[in-house]
Amino acid sequence: MTGNAANGRTGRGGSRGLLADLAARADSGRPVRIGLAGAGQMGTDIVTAVSQMRGVEIAIIADLNVDNAVRAVEIAGREARTLRADTVEAADAAIGGGAIAVTPSIEVACRSGAIDVIIDATGNPNAGANVALTAFAQGKHLVMMNVEADVTIGPYLRAQAERAGVVYTLGAGDEPTAAMELINFVGALGYPVVAAGKGKNNPFRIDATPDLYEEEARRRNMNPRMLVEFVDGSKTMVEMAAIANATGLTVDRPGMHGPAAPREELQDYFRPKAEGGLLDRKGVVDFSVAKGVAPGVFVVAEMSHPRVRERMSDLHMGPGPYYTFFRPYHLTSLEVPLSAVAAVLYGQSHMEPLPVPTVEVGALAKKDLPAGTRLDAIGEYCYRGFAIAAAEARQLNALPLGLAQGAVTVKPIAKGNYLTYDNCRPDEALTVVKLRREQDAILSGARAQTGAR
Repeated sequence: MTGNAANGRTGRGGSRGLLADLAARADSGRPVRIGLAGAGQMGTDIVTAVSQMRGVEIAIIADLNVDNAVRAVEIAGREARTLRADTVEAADAAIGGGAIAVTPSIEVACRSGAIDVIIDATGNPNAGANVALTAFAQGKHLVMMNVEADVTIGPYLRAQAERAGVVYTLGAGDEPTAAMELINFVGALGYPVVAAGKGKNNPFRIDATPDLYEEEARRRNMNPRMLVEFVDGSKTMVEMAAIANATGLTVDRPGMHGPAAPREELQDYFRPKAEGGLLDRKGVVDFSVAKGVAPGVFVVAEMSHPRVRERMSDLHMGPGPYYTFFRPYHLTSLEVPLSAVAAVLYGQSHMEPLPVPTVEVGALAKKDLPAGTRLDAIGEYCYRGFAIAAAEARQLNALPLGLAQGAVTVKPIAKGNYLTYDNCRPDEALTVVKLRREQDAILSGARAQTGAR
């Protein structure tokens, strides 16, 4: 593995531990105050999770549909008033009076002087870009649950956060940050990562569309589009790219392998071909579709020293030299508040991208797309995400997945083919498109200076 495996700023740590530090904040009457952007499924989970904690609270919720914010508080079962706030002054007054402010404006949420940290739970790349810039401009830390935005403009956002003197972090509990815990663990011990990844939660059906999943989505209290983003593999591609771009890992081949590798045999699949595995190289991200791996994450590490292998054998970890380290769960949005707390109390990022990405998430057409087609959102009908090495994406002129929504095809695209800048015109009015253009220009200049491709 290349890059910085132990990614994340540690800042000032609490000597007593997180539980004691939160208790102290509660006892002092100075809880960590969170501004939440988005009150959908994930946002509602966060409101509920925070309601179970001491020393931290949701102070304001921004959602275009304010009723969603009110409903999230009701679902959490908190004995708290909600007051609509259309101005910063109204928000600060509501919070000061012990209420949770609800607003349609992320600007109001970020500008409130009562707020320490913003959590983006919008799930939309362009919304995530706008939330990030607004938060940084107001000197607020940002917890980015919007991994689609991170894999599109993460290096740019990290640089802007550093310039503003605040923390940019992906949220604890999602598969990328859960896997990052294991990567940091084995990396700190000095063992190279052969592969890191996750078990895929849902059946892998690349042609999935929302109309086919409406009933299941209702049963699981999900948005059909969000469910399809998981089923068609887009979310897996995004999550694995986030891991790669935070560590310097890459993909072994476009789209990764995704074998039905059982939990007990992950180290047998994710090893070099010359040693009976699937890989042409070490240091990759990938996933398994076998039952029993999801909802966990894994790292396969190489531990070749004879003495170490002897001890690992004694510990019933296998003969080596490849060993699987496994976290059997990730608690998704329920863990996210921990990243908000770590940012505020310790100046710590649980996970952030390196300055130069190694993997791009492009898009493949789900169906034949005639010229003049305006593309819909991730998880809908037109395209699905597909992870490829960043250098290959540049050669293909691939359109990043996060720029696809609202783009218009300028040439026919056959089912299964890449969306590219040659056959699609992204919506240049979108913030995420503008920021990606800036990021590309910065990285292009850096490659020109070093002679890299």
